[in-house]
Amino acid sequence: MNAHNQGSQRFADYFVICGLNLDSGLEPDNFSGDNLQTTPLDRSYKAQVLAHYPDNVPWNPFDENAVCMLCLPHGLQFRTQKHCIEPRFHSFIITREDGSHSYGCSYIFYEEVRNRKICSAMQTLQAMHLTELSSSHRIPQSRSRRQGRLAADGSHNTRSLPRHFKLSMHHPAAAQSYYEAAKDTLYASKSIAIISQLPYVRATKLFLEGLYRCAVEPNACSVSLESHVHNLLFETPLPQPGRSLRFSCPYSGDPIIVQRPSSIEELPLFDLPIRQLFELLGVEGAVQLFTCVLLENQVLLCSSDYQRLMVVAESVTCLLFPFTWQHVYVPILPASLQHFLDAPVPFVMGLHSGEAQQRIVSEQQGNLCFVDIDQRKVQLPEELPSFPQRQEFIVELVEVLKQFRVSAGTSDLANVSGGQGDIMTSSCILPSQSQIQPRRKHSWSHDSDSGVSDGSHSSSGSPQSDALQRIVAIVRSKGVGVDDIVDGNLNNDCRDPDYELNEHQQYVEDLRFNNAVREIFLNRFVNIFSAYEHFVIPPNQDKEQWLSDRDSMQNFDKATFLVDQPEQHLPFLSRFIESQMFATLIDNKIMTTWSEVDTNLRVFDRRIRLLRKRFGEGFVRTPDYEHCTTIQDSQLLLEKRLANVDVVVSPPQEIVTSRVTPSRNTGGFPLLDASVLKEPPHRLRKRITNTPRWHQKERQLSIDGDQSMDSMRPPRFGTDLSPALIAQTNWTFVEKLLKDCKSKTKRMLVEKMGTEAVELGHGEVSLVGVEENTLIASLCDLLERIWSHGLQNKQGKSALWSHLTNYQELEECNDTSKPIDPNFLTPDLSSMALETDLTPPQTRSRDRHKTSEPASPSERKILEQPMLKPLPISLTFDMRNVQAMSDVKTHIGYARAWVRLSLEKKLLSRHLRTLLSDTALLRSLYKRYAFLRCEDEKEQFLCHLLTLNAVDYFCFTNTYTNTKMPYRVVIFPSRKASASTTTANVWVAVSGTLGETSHVPVPRGSLEFVFHHKNLGLLTTLRIGHDNSGPSPRWMIEHVVVRNEIAGHTYKFPCGRWLGRGIDDGSTERLLVGELVPRHVGSEQLAETCWTPPRCRSPSVPRRPSETRPSPEDIQQMLGDAVNSIVKYYYRRRYEKDRGRLTLLLCGEMGLVYCLEQAFLVGFRSVRLFGRNLYLWDYFVRARENLQEQVHLGDETVLCYCNLVDQVDNSSQSLGKDGKFQLFICLCAREHLLSRMLQPLSLTRTTLDMYEEQSFLRNPQYRTFLTQILHSLDEFDIVLENSITKDIGQ
Repeated sequence: MNAHNQGSQRFADYFVICGLNLDSGLEPDNFSGDNLQTTPLDRSYKAQVLAHYPDNVPWNPFDENAVCMLCLPHGLQFRTQKHCIEPRFHSFIITREDGSHSYGCSYIFYEEVRNRKICSAMQTLQAMHLTELSSSHRIPQSRSRRQGRLAADGSHNTRSLPRHFKLSMHHPAAAQSYYEAAKDTLYASKSIAIISQLPYVRATKLFLEGLYRCAVEPNACSVSLESHVHNLLFETPLPQPGRSLRFSCPYSGDPIIVQRPSSIEELPLFDLPIRQLFELLGVEGAVQLFTCVLLENQVLLCSSDYQRLMVVAESVTCLLFPFTWQHVYVPILPASLQHFLDAPVPFVMGLHSGEAQQRIVSEQQGNLCFVDIDQRKVQLPEELPSFPQRQEFIVELVEVLKQFRVSAGTSDLANVSGGQGDIMTSSCILPSQSQIQPRRKHSWSHDSDSGVSDGSHSSSGSPQSDALQRIVAIVRSKGVGVDDIVDGNLNNDCRDPDYELNEHQQYVEDLRFNNAVREIFLNRFVNIFSAYEHFVIPPNQDKEQWLSDRDSMQNFDKATFLVDQPEQHLPFLSRFIESQMFATLIDNKIMTTWSEVDTNLRVFDRRIRLLRKRFGEGFVRTPDYEHCTTIQDSQLLLEKRLANVDVVVSPPQEIVTSRVTPSRNTGGFPLLDASVLKEPPHRLRKRITNTPRWHQKERQLSIDGDQSMDSMRPPRFGTDLSPALIAQTNWTFVEKLLKDCKSKTKRMLVEKMGTEAVELGHGEVSLVGVEENTLIASLCDLLERIWSHGLQNKQGKSALWSHLTNYQELEECNDTSKPIDPNFLTPDLSSMALETDLTPPQTRSRDRHKTSEPASPSERKILEQPMLKPLPISLTFDMRNVQAMSDVKTHIGYARAWVRLSLEKKLLSRHLRTLLSDTALLRSLYKRYAFLRCEDEKEQFLCHLLTLNAVDYFCFTNTYTNTKMPYRVVIFPSRKASASTTTANVWVAVSGTLGETSHVPVPRGSLEFVFHHKNLGLLTTLRIGHDNSGPSPRWMIEHVVVRNEIAGHTYKFPCGRWLGRGIDDGSTERLLVGELVPRHVGSEQLAETCWTPPRCRSPSVPRRPSETRPSPEDIQQMLGDAVNSIVKYYYRRRYEKDRGRLTLLLCGEMGLVYCLEQAFLVGFRSVRLFGRNLYLWDYFVRARENLQEQVHLGDETVLCYCNLVDQVDNSSQSLGKDGKFQLFICLCAREHLLSRMLQPLSLTRTTLDMYEEQSFLRNPQYRTFLTQILHSLDEFDIVLENSITKDIGQ
């Protein structure tokens, strides 16, 4: 709640009467939709403020248009005695331009229309409408429900309707839409309302109800209506903070008690029942709606009941405490203001249900949270993160609901893109009976629970449950407690009728429930932000200077704060700390340096201090979920105020000396005597209306969520300061920027170097484990602050990007090699020196998917030695790459992407040095005292950035996962003439940490080509193969090189094997494992190494008998190192792991597959005198045949082994025997079969035939070593890339 102006001490500011102005007659409401298509009784007409008392108060100027629209949101409506004309009540909020609020309550009733002109006008409109219907010859189906059928029944002939229009007796509801002047009594809606500064909803409702009854019932009150209104307006004060007040209710004379919490240790006043929020939406829906509001999504509420809109909107925003909603807030949106829904800003709005509103809702964007309160449906926006510790939070709320016997309803939760019904956010839980609409009950209970409470079965409609309820009622009437029985067998809404609470008791119970729930929500914020004060950046200016520069300053160290938070909470917290409500709280905290503490902040800080007493001053966050412990204390204060009233207002005294008592039995509410309701001469002191300057200034968010406050403007100085003082202040600012740069670069190095840096004395253990992405975001913020210092004129939201674009423009204009293009700032990807296709023109049109014809001699000559051209090292080249990214939209986004790309390419310091070398441009953009024009400091700054080249960053590749990347592929075949070409159709499939490609065809006649694909991340494997077509399909490949043309990462995939049938192991496809080539390796050096056979082939080929093989002792050492590397991988910090690294440890050089292959080759009798030599895979297939006989014995290990061998052997005809061996070993590691299969294999006849005595399978000592070393892998959950498994066992 916004703080009210402290100057007013009145309970109410205005009493208002709205309705039909007989002088102006009927005026159509042009903003309520297409009224001409409905009957005159169903149309809305323009209402007016008939009177308000007093005329005006200085602290709250009367807004006639706003009050009228909100008192009668549906406009002026007419009804007859055939309609339900029971009075209705709703509250509302008036939001002023400065963001402050005033509150109102409207009591709507229907007053008989006795004016003949109005009745005649309604009859004329009725005739015109029926004439239009008769001329159309048919009634539109969309209105048939409303109008009913027209029948020719003579008994219902009237003068008001044409002879051929008769109302059917079979459709009595349709007759309500028509007005028959001879029979019907016409009523018009009217409203009496109270406007106040604090939302005492219940007290105002009781007063308006009593006042209305005094008006319509003769001799109901001893004093006049004016006396009651005067008593409320001028004699009833607001209760002081921490006090309570009692005044009398009109008509009944019952006392009305209002109370006001203290501003030191209690939560602000809230008078609406939060209980209804959970009854209408359930716990699940309420928490999801609360999350959407916290993240400042657009929230649209829809209901046919205006009071429901108010309850839901006010309850959710109340639970934000200590934060406050800073954007558009219209809980009840009148029909004339529906264009507000088009505003591209966060909002919370309430809309009355109807066809027009549904059309508006269907046009909203994906960031909208739509809540249909009547249907209990919550439609969530895309990518909504979960609230921290959400499940524990919901459990705590459910416990409180059970304690207060509040029945939580069920809400359907759906993602905004879930129109198909199958796409849900991870935080959404659909109830088991979400498609069944529960029947509404008086107690707002439902047939199904929220999914988290115990009562999942309905007790309504069951004879047994009805009988049980009667038994419980009887037992309770005898004084026997059966609460445990009820909680275990009945729903929470099953109460004994004898224990029904009266109106006042229910109100007190609602206040207690409000207190408990609000304390729980506040406790969550206290635990999450318990150490927020540590990260507030104190100002180094005076108040006036800070107020003028605060939008460009960083007041909160977001990066450091996020570092200390659990990783699972980062998706929510990283978005929330960018919100305007969080920024406002931080501003309020900084303002305490010069002024009084904000009331919300005072309570919040007090709760944090209580938490620190429990855990100590040095803690950052609580280790576990902490339940709320302050409910009882605040509830005692509440009950004490309600039990001991501090102020009693005297009953109203008659102030009208001579008056004519109007007839009050017609349902009419008269205008009051304005002369006696003027401001009394002894009026209360005028309130202070001046709003502090720092509250009036608006804060704006950029489109991508980055705030302009992230950059820091230079200090501003007044004319009274000396030049020496100005220079000293500026020098201090420059030194601070340099110090920040040094500390941030050091922290980034410590994070990347890990424990080794700690051992060398470069940091503390607490620094290790900091999220890399958070530190880089902090570096981006620092660069923006540096580039914002000393600017001549700010050209955009990102000072760094403005400098870059100015430099780019000059470079393009000075480039004489090409004409100046006016659109050079938005190039496409084809203009970035990327050769998208090197295929000769005569071969590009050929269908690459057809089985090719034999290659001609001229075609074979094309296969010359490929060369990998180096990428240009240019600042503007990287800028064009960033500008071509479709998923970046803002200047701040471009600047951060460019910084990440330069940092990843180890060019950040070099690029910035190039940028700052243009001294003429620098002088034109920056003042003399700017940081970038301080030569020594600038040089130190660039040197600090240069130290980041000592470590490898992948901050661009891992961040922009949806960017389309160009990849250049270069194939290096054997230099032997017989092995360097192929007539087959070749394809490649590349896999990385972020995805994999399908088969990419290699252009005929080319060994180098470029393809484009969504970011694959860091490349891990490459599968190359062909279709074995043509007369000479065999092809010997030494290496394959793939380069990311934007990030510049080059990957080398060793092969050294043949592709083709009838040669090598007969494989027509190979899985190659990549390794990242260091950046210092030049293109020529890389090409030269790729022409030579690799040291370790993929898969490794059996050595000739003449070659020296490793000894069993060497193999044991190699295998121990390979297993130890895998164990180290799993004991790394979670964010350092990636499956690409695991693939290299399994299938790469000296990996587990290679070491086991060497172990199984020891003593292997592969040479045959007649026929081809045997491969290791032949042994495992034959062993399977021997073990097949033991499957029926139920040995799980044998059964798993046989199944895996069958799956691998039948997986692909193009996979060779060594490739199948590699796949089999990886699958056995995943299934924890490596250590378990050795013993059964050693006992087979195949092992005796194919292995010598001193082999690892037959030697007990070697076999025991293998079993023990491989058993250490069984404790880890090994997840393989899909490129390895080929979907086997998925």
